[in-house]
Order: sequence, then structure tokens, then C-alpha cells
Amino acid sequence: MNILDQYVKTGPNPQNALDIFKGEWSSKWPAPYDDSTGKSALFEDGRIIWAEEQLGGFKDCNILELGPLEGGHTYMLENRGARSILAIEANTRAYLKCLITKEIMNLKRARFQLGDFISYLKQTQETYDVCIASGVLYHMQNPAELIHLISQVSQKVMIWTHYYDQDVIQKNPNLPKNKFSDTAETADYQGFKHALYRHNYQAALEWSGFCGGGDEFSMWMPKQDILSCLKHFGFNELKIAFDAPNHPNGPSFCIAGEQRAQA
Repeated sequence: MNILDQYVKTGPNPQNALDIFKGEWSSKWPAPYDDSTGKSALFEDGRIIWAEEQLGGFKDCNILELGPLEGGHTYMLENRGARSILAIEANTRAYLKCLITKEIMNLKRARFQLGDFISYLKQTQETYDVCIASGVLYHMQNPAELIHLISQVSQKVMIWTHYYDQDVIQKNPNLPKNKFSDTAETADYQGFKHALYRHNYQAALEWSGFCGGGDEFSMWMPKQDILSCLKHFGFNELKIAFDAPNHPNGPSFCIAGEQRAQA
């Protein structure tokens, strides 16, 4: 590589920054940048709008966002009046894309930090009004641990995640047959017994825009185990939407959870 190839020869404009990661964006940016970025509408995501409605709004909230990816949801949260957003991203390339988003979208109340959010959750003394955990649970090797740690820092959570359903997954033509283990591993985390199924990233690891977990595999939970886990760790009011068994990457759904004192 010639280092001079890293220099930009045109005048300053936002497109220059977006083109640093040309072909790697997962998010579809709003116009006028939408033709040069990804396909997922994360800057205008109905799941965030739904979560805002279910969780009593984001205005004046201090929000913890786990795995912001490219900052699309962060942008939405700030536009909906969040007082502050701490967004923690472990993928270095995704983190840099978040910084591009922050600059182009002129985000003022969001901070992006590079690091492992599990490590952060284990040591922090901070609490938050809401935790946004979209697209991260199914990238964990111990997803029950993540749910427990979230319950320690926030009484409200939004989770979007894939879940394991053997019949649906086996019929999905987009998923290689050896991508998942057929046999459940029985797990027990702090008294919560549940099933886990190994999910292998395989060829996805070869893409520079990879946006999965930090290991070669993750562990998926069945849908009912996810809901039971949330209840086990105190989220006793759950609302479900966007349940998509036929999602091309595996069945998925969205949960808004809240811890409320029992009468």
C-alpha cells in the first residue's frame, strides 16, 4: 500500500469521511448519502420509535447504548431528546464509523467509547434511565450474564435480538446447515437454567465490515428462555413486537422490558 493513496484530493465534504469505509457500512444513511452506504434503515428505525413509546419516552433520559454499530440509533436517541447517551462499541472499525456519524450528524449529547461493554457493566457504579441493547444479545457467549448485568444498571431496557428455533432455522434457505449446533448446551447462570445453541460466524468473519461478536462463535438462546431470563432478573413487565420468525439471518424479535415493584 502506498501511503499517498490515503490522502484525499478533493475539497472537504462529508462524503469523503463516509468513503473511508466504502462498502463496509451496514446502515443506510439518510439522503443525500443513502446511495453510498448500507441497506439497514438504522437512522430511521421503527424499533427505536416503538421502544420510545413503550418505555415512557427518551426525553431527558440518561441512556446507555450497547453496541451502537455505526451510530444510527444514537442519532435517533439524541433527536428524541435524550439528555445523554453513552455508547460503548468494541469493534474498532465500527467505533471509527460512529465517530464519523457523530461529526457529520453534529451529535452533541452522545459519547462513544471504545471497549468491551461486559467489562464496563461489571465495574461501573453508574445507573441509567434506559439501556438500549439492539443487535448484541445473540453475539454473546453468555447471554444470560448480559441480561443480568443490564438489570443492575437500568430498570428499563430495549432488546432486539435473534433467537434459536430449530424448525424455523432448518427451513431457512439463507442459513448454512452447519451454522448452528443441533444439540443444546444446558447452562446455569446464577440459578437461571436455560439452553444455549452454538452459532458459528463462518465466512462472515472474512468481511471487513463484520459486525458480530469478538469470537469465532456466539451462543443463541430460544425465545422463551430469553423472556424467562428477563423475568428472572427482575424485568417483570415485558412487551414484544417485530417478531420475525422468517428473518433471513434467523428468527428475531424486539422486547421492551421494565422492572416494576410488585404490589
